[in-house]
Amino acid sequence: MKYTDGLESERLTTRFLTEDDIPVFLEYFEDPVNCRFMSIPDHLSNLKRSEIFINFQMKRYSENRLGLQAIITKDTGAFAGTCGLLVQEVDGVTEIEVGYHYLRRFWGKGYATEAAQLFRDYGFEHYDVPHLVSMINPANEPSKKVAHRNGMSLVKED
Repeated sequence: MKYTDGLESERLTTRFLTEDDIPVFLEYFEDPVNCRFMSIPDHLSNLKRSEIFINFQMKRYSENRLGLQAIITKDTGAFAGTCGLLVQEVDGVTEIEVGYHYLRRFWGKGYATEAAQLFRDYGFEHYDVPHLVSMINPANEPSKKVAHRNGMSLVKED
């Protein structure tokens, strides 16, 4: 099954990330609260971190490993963050993860939950999987709440 973009919910639409999004997503890395749980080394410049993040998603697309997509608000056309499906290895098992990252000015509006539910539904409709996962840092309470609202429950903590 080919991974597609252009998904729509009531308030959001999705599209694949491009290099043009590197300066837009820079806002994410310029906010230390936003990126405190990111695994991209913080000794790099914020622009380099944004470049690594966006290019990694584009590589995922080309390797058929799915990838995060840009989340665009329908009312203003603003780039709110990223959400999508990711192929991940978890304890030697290939899983599909629902992942997300949002610019802080879009927190508290329900966009993360709305987009996560959109990709959850897409994942179950288009891939033969018994479940989806979200791998979340145990200290990341907002992401845990989104996962819970997306129908997920804690299975394991490392």
